[in-house]
Amino acid sequence: MMRYTLEELENRIGYRFRDKSLLRQALTHSSYANEQRINKLKNYERLEFLGDAVLELISSDFLFHENPRMPEGKLTKLRSSMVCEPALAYCARDLELGKYMLLGKGEEASGGRKRDSITSDGMEAVIGALYLDGGLSAAHDFIHRFVLSDLENKILFYDSKTVLQELLQAGGGGSFCYDLLGEEGPDHEKSFLVEAKLDGRVIGRGQGRTKKAAEQQAAYEAIKTLRRR
Repeated sequence: MMRYTLEELENRIGYRFRDKSLLRQALTHSSYANEQRINKLKNYERLEFLGDAVLELISSDFLFHENPRMPEGKLTKLRSSMVCEPALAYCARDLELGKYMLLGKGEEASGGRKRDSITSDGMEAVIGALYLDGGLSAAHDFIHRFVLSDLENKILFYDSKTVLQELLQAGGGGSFCYDLLGEEGPDHEKSFLVEAKLDGRVIGRGQGRTKKAAEQQAAYEAIKTLRRR
């Protein structure tokens, strides 16, 4: 059974599907399809393939027009940071997409609803479903609202470790490190706690499902601390 209704997700998205089966398919992980003995074509993988291409087109169009003086290489790098797995998972968390997805018992038990690889694929599958149901305009509206919105802060978050490194170098460096404080939870729901330290002082703290994600969050908080100074 679905934990939440398709109608509730449609309200969040701001779009009513004419073909509800497309949205259901976009939320169906292969583990659930296998357990239910559903035709393999009815999981989200084909929609994800389509959505990936639509996302690349619309994000490329957006960046091309928003950055008329930016060269191709920088545009490509910027687009990659916007549509990579962590970035889409970040957007999926804002939408709470994970709670609407249909997962097999094994994936459910291992924390699949919060796994970046699954929720990012789900975002692309929803984009594919929107494109098939409502054309490019429906996909365009979704992407601009849930992926391209608040882009300055999102890009800062996605590239926080790089941005922090550049800030520290511009400020004369200093002794900087990430300090792993510990881990919490069982293996399938593990959470890492990290502090970012400059000359022995804590300038940022982060928590994440991987050490890298926790460092990214700590770096983001550290950037805000340094900029306030």
